[in-house]
Amino acid sequence: MLRSVKVNLDDDDDTAWVDSGSTIGELYHAIAERSKIHAFPAGVCHSVGVGGHFSGGGYGNMMRMFGLSVDHVLDAIIVDAQGRVLDRKLMGEDLFWAIRGGGGASFGVVVSWKIRLVPVPEVVTVFRVERTLEQGATDVVHKWQYVADKLHDGLFIRVVLSSVKRKGVKTIRAKFNALFLGNSQELLGVMNKSFPELGLVAEQCIEMSWIDSVLFWDNYPVGTSVDVLLQRHNTQEKYLKKKSDYVQQPISKTGLEGIWNKMMELEKPVLALNPYGGKMGEISDVETPFPPRAGNIYKIQYSVTWKEEGEDVANRYLDRIRRLYDYMTPYVSSSPRSSYINYRDVDIGVNGPGNASYAEARVWGKKYFKRNFDRLVEVKTKVDPSNFFRYEQSIPSLASGLRIMSE
Repeated sequence: MLRSVKVNLDDDDDTAWVDSGSTIGELYHAIAERSKIHAFPAGVCHSVGVGGHFSGGGYGNMMRMFGLSVDHVLDAIIVDAQGRVLDRKLMGEDLFWAIRGGGGASFGVVVSWKIRLVPVPEVVTVFRVERTLEQGATDVVHKWQYVADKLHDGLFIRVVLSSVKRKGVKTIRAKFNALFLGNSQELLGVMNKSFPELGLVAEQCIEMSWIDSVLFWDNYPVGTSVDVLLQRHNTQEKYLKKKSDYVQQPISKTGLEGIWNKMMELEKPVLALNPYGGKMGEISDVETPFPPRAGNIYKIQYSVTWKEEGEDVANRYLDRIRRLYDYMTPYVSSSPRSSYINYRDVDIGVNGPGNASYAEARVWGKKYFKRNFDRLVEVKTKVDPSNFFRYEQSIPSLASGLRIMSE
């Protein structure tokens, strides 16, 4: 089932081979079995598959210190359109570049990945602090925008925003979830200096191992066995829609208040704000196909879930998240309005399962990949000219000899 994980910590190698069928949780569990001071900078949802996560860039709560998962991929095994089994040396650097964030399924079947592990302290610190509008959430979120990407690189503070009812009255709840690669005393020093507006106190800081912090971020109670990371399905089946944006200038308090009103009107969509800065600002936007690096303060993840059956119900929820996304247009990146490939969004353009022309695909391709899109098309045309590997929003293959014109 392509679920093997082999961790190597011999001779200062600090690497692992992980099959694409493994989950992030299985990878984390295997690392923790071998070491208390090694980790990997991937996502916080443990049931996500490694193959799709890596091939789309794959971010997590250590990206400000270490970058993305694909920034630590050293080799890979892929089966190409001709049925050949290729490693990095045999596939060549262009294809190896493309599968690390360009959506690997456009180019072949990536069987496994060799990754470089990263060092973490034996003790890390987490916290979860909530503020409503009545508790000054607007001021705190506004300040967060100015500091979140400039804090200590080992500190990642995500803000999750949702519309809730308190005593029958609608309000906005801002939940600040954090991971700090250090102890609580160090964390309090950083927060008191750079972000005192949150009002963090020692009692809210929880020290634990890195692997236990994975469980905390996946919303398990403190003390849960790490073996839950081996469970491949940890939630009830439900419907889900995600969209994404990037913010490059802080939103004013007036702007935030307008967003709160729209969220309370629509009720269901949830926003998660993920800070950039640190290592993300140091890596070139052409190092991998994943371009959102320097210049972004934070990424927005829009999410809506529902359990009810029926097309009418689905359309109602989809309409809510689309309306919120449209409302956010003045506050996010433009020319293009960028999106994250792992939240694949057919709302931004698709023309059938893999049948889009270059011009049609360019509409969404530039949103996901910016200037890297044309290089991805060139790689696709070279390694899979017949477009054998195709799906909605897959990278298109150009006819032989057709040159991509630059803007």
